[in-house]
Amino acid sequence: MKFAIDVREACREKRTGKGQWVYGFVSELLRRGHEVLLFTDSALPSEWEEHSPRKSVLPSGLRWHRRAVASLRKRSDYDLYISPTSYIVPFLARSSVPFVPVVHDLIAFRHEPHERKATMIERLTLQRTLKYAKHICAVSESTKSDLLERFRFLDPKDITVIYAGPMVAEPLFNQPDHHTILCAATLCPRKNQLRLIHAYSSLPKTLRDQYRLLLVGSRGWKNRKILDAAERTPGVEWRGFVSPEEYNALLSTCDILALPSLYEGFGMQVLDALQRGIPVLTSSRGSLPEVTGECAVLVDPESTEAIAEGLQRLLKSRDLQANLRLSGPSRAAHFSWKRTVDYFLAAVKQLQ
Repeated sequence: MKFAIDVREACREKRTGKGQWVYGFVSELLRRGHEVLLFTDSALPSEWEEHSPRKSVLPSGLRWHRRAVASLRKRSDYDLYISPTSYIVPFLARSSVPFVPVVHDLIAFRHEPHERKATMIERLTLQRTLKYAKHICAVSESTKSDLLERFRFLDPKDITVIYAGPMVAEPLFNQPDHHTILCAATLCPRKNQLRLIHAYSSLPKTLRDQYRLLLVGSRGWKNRKILDAAERTPGVEWRGFVSPEEYNALLSTCDILALPSLYEGFGMQVLDALQRGIPVLTSSRGSLPEVTGECAVLVDPESTEAIAEGLQRLLKSRDLQANLRLSGPSRAAHFSWKRTVDYFLAAVKQLQ
């Protein structure tokens, strides 16, 4: 089967989580030699060009989606369009283009805070996209459950969970510097950095003197309070967006990864930490318990006290740290881009 796929988010200089998902997924398809037509609005990653993929570069902006639909309707060199980050093309195309959307999360339909424009677009486009889809892929059982609960016309067999893989293909071994609590995420209310900062500031002085809280990630939306708290809280540093190489290096030296997000469709940062045996503190909600199993400290993300207590447990207990360092890599081994693409190919094979 020949695939066309929207890869715009994977071609961004500063990839977000969805862009990282597309990058890992498409990289695995290309490594296997599948015929893939890449729809983009900018240059492809140089490592993809080594596979000499077919591509369609359309001007960026609002008209990109209509031009993509028009191009897909005319082309005969693909069998299925994969829409991994946006529902606008499937919404516009309806039955004229055979497509499979990848649903990462339903944050736009939940009570947790989300960016207004993205919320409006997803609420407008997702339902019709699901109705016309040849099949639906979700990145976690949690997201599949949310889909079935929200859209009662769906049948469980309409949805295949395909998960994700790690963001870094060749991770560096973790040798903790006994100095760093790392939080890697876009700055926004949903990632919950503000409560994490408050939890850190409530730790005993001896812990705050030993450990810094290092935030990395681009500015998102409604981030002013997070930045203000980071600036006025001793021991907290925001470094902004970091390159994949610097991200890998930070994971190789941090003591713990803290991501008490209010809601995640998957959580690839957590997987990256588990892969290296880094003790993880994360949320007890959404997909995160599904990713970590029993290999992390799970907390109520809306309780600053619970986050602080979890941080103290991780920082003070050498036994807990040792157990998580041993169990994390075996848990992470359950997830890979090979597995994700295997599940995807098995699902779409049934459509032929």
